[in-house]
Parts: sequence; C-alpha cells; structure tokens
Amino acid sequence: MAEDIKTLDDLKSAVTGTSADAATAVVHEAQIDDLGRSYATGKRKDAVARVWVKPGSGKVTVNGKDINAYFARPVLQMILRQPFDVAGVAGQYDVTATVKGGGLSGQAGAVKHGISQALQLHQPALRAALKAAGFLTRDSRVVERKKYGRAKARRSFQFSKR
Repeated sequence: MAEDIKTLDDLKSAVTGTSADAATAVVHEAQIDDLGRSYATGKRKDAVARVWVKPGSGKVTVNGKDINAYFARPVLQMILRQPFDVAGVAGQYDVTATVKGGGLSGQAGAVKHGISQALQLHQPALRAALKAAGFLTRDSRVVERKKYGRAKARRSFQFSKR
C-alpha cells in the first residue's frame, strides 16, 4: 500500500476515495438578476464599460445608440461581435452597455471585455472558449505619463549644440 502512494495527490485520493482531478474541479454557477440579465464591467486603456447581457435577438445598444450608430467603423463593430462568434452564440443575446472615457477604440475594447465577462457569468459553460481566446483578461496597457523635462513621455527636447 505504501509503495503505491507516490505524491500528495495520490495520498489525498487514497484517503478520501476520490481522484485528485475531481477534488480540484471548480464549478461556476450562473449569476443572473431578477430581470434575467448578467452584469459585468469591462476596461481597456482609460475606457470603462458597464455591460448587461440577456437572452434575446442579438440587439446591441451602446450609450442608448445602436452599435452601427455609435461605432461607425466596421473594425470596431467586428471587435464587439468577437465574443459571440468565439462562444458560438451569435444572435442569441441582447446587450446594453454604457461606456465612458478614452477614445472609440478603447471603448470598443472595454465593451468587448464586458460582454465576455457577462457572457461567462450568464452561461458558465462558455468560459473555456472565451478564456482560450483571451477575452476574459483585461488588457492592462495604458498610456505612459509625461515626465517633466521631456517633450512627451520619453522624447527629449531637440538638442542644440550652439
């Protein structure tokens, strides 16, 4: 018996009568409010998005406007659709988002992050696909601050010999 136990996990499974994989598996449960929505916050650069996701026909509203009116560039609209395409639930959820700060590109990234977080809260089975695509991780890159004695964050003033 003692020769068969080689690791701590083997010891745990021998004592409890279960495998180590079953003991470490985490089960997520859906977080849905009274109106059938899931809420999440998405961030990118200086933009912060509050996102509500609920089952519906696929309508996306950002700051009270349709996605085509708020994000006029097709690239930004594609960024917002990526979480649905990766999860395979395109056209099944309605999204309502309010976003502040930053520019349009940062706001699109913030809404994408919020949609991904809210989708995995509404339907935990989608977490693996969204995590593999990297949509649940906040992109922490922000603009570097300007330093004193410099023209910008790193650029020096032009050198003059005379």
